[in-house]
Amino acid sequence: MAMPIQTQRPVEAGATSTVPGGSPSYRSALTLLASLFFMWGFITVINNTLLPHLRSVFDLSYTQTTLIESVWFIAYFFASIPSAKLIERVGYQRAMVFGLGLMAVGALMMVPAARLPSYGVTLVALFVIASGITLLQVAANPYVAVVGPPETASSRLNLVQAFNSAGATLAPLFGGYLILGRSTSGTAVAGSTAVLTPAERLADAQSVVLPYLIVATVLVVLAVVIARFPLPAMGTATQRSAKADRKGLSLWSHRNLVLGIPAIFIYLIAEIGVANLFINFVSQPQIGNLTHEQASHYLFILWGGMMVGRLVGSVVMRTVPAERVLAFASIGAFIVMLIASFTTGHVAMWALISVGLFHSIMFPTIFTLGIKGLGPLTEEGSGLLIMAIAGGALVIVQGWLADTYGLQASFLLTAVCELYILFYAVWGSRVTDPLPEPSVR
Repeated sequence: MAMPIQTQRPVEAGATSTVPGGSPSYRSALTLLASLFFMWGFITVINNTLLPHLRSVFDLSYTQTTLIESVWFIAYFFASIPSAKLIERVGYQRAMVFGLGLMAVGALMMVPAARLPSYGVTLVALFVIASGITLLQVAANPYVAVVGPPETASSRLNLVQAFNSAGATLAPLFGGYLILGRSTSGTAVAGSTAVLTPAERLADAQSVVLPYLIVATVLVVLAVVIARFPLPAMGTATQRSAKADRKGLSLWSHRNLVLGIPAIFIYLIAEIGVANLFINFVSQPQIGNLTHEQASHYLFILWGGMMVGRLVGSVVMRTVPAERVLAFASIGAFIVMLIASFTTGHVAMWALISVGLFHSIMFPTIFTLGIKGLGPLTEEGSGLLIMAIAGGALVIVQGWLADTYGLQASFLLTAVCELYILFYAVWGSRVTDPLPEPSVR
């Protein structure tokens, strides 16, 4: 299915005309857009501290806990096509403002969810926030990828994604202090089996009100800034062609895209599985023997590794082919996941922390390799790759594995995911020898 993703055809009010990728106009635009990457990284990773918190408040199994994150990523699947249509109708700048507003509404919905408290309302609120993030992703990722020379697209997107990781790095400290640090379950001694009283559950549930009110306020301010900023229009080289001109063009003849879609899907299973179960894993007595609040500080290091990795990757990929860097990262991630799965103590803990360094460049690199050579089909291909982020919804599979075979053994699923990324880096990302057209379209 080809998804009609398009930037605005006319230049929006207040936007400048297209300028070369290295001009000051684009630099200022990319600097502002980096704040979007920061915010959706920040809000997504708040979930990593929210999930162990909700597990205690609602007395959830690992399967039920990971279902919360599955709902979050299901939003990418359902919201991608509406996001594409909205961008086509109102333009990417207004769509970004709408996405920020939608995220603010979802953040405010966490207030009644906490006061009830309600597991169902929490799921709905997180779905709304994730739908807003989907809209931002559909607009911002291809924008960053095409505003400069194609050969440095991976480097450029890795650089901006470093701001995403910066938000992700700070989120565990924010959530650890304002959510876990102010709750009974978050400060409980490691290995404690004490059941919360109804009063403690209610107090713990309401500890999320202040953090999400702060988040909603920041989102509204950012929406106002984006609305008033003169974003330059994307160039015509990647704009959607007229229907008549597209007769001989097909997304499905590009192997790097066709195999890149499952690569994004599978990578998200790996990244989200590690992040969501990290606090529960390292707080176990045989691993780190920490409280959830203390474990959130180590999650800060994991996401910090992703930030450092993306900054380093953006420099390395200026001289080393992106697919070669991706292959190296997938091999490193596979090795450390095996160590985390079969050892104990601080060796297992630091192995899991180090996977952030190897995961860092995977999403932006797969994304840019996937749209390489698509030309006027770039925007449609970008939409399909963003839709593949829904792979994070399958983190529930790891939750089931953790309940059935043990939390530590469940990380073998992550190790298997790394092998497909290696396959894509070595062979699947090549733009030559396109796949044959499917017989039914």
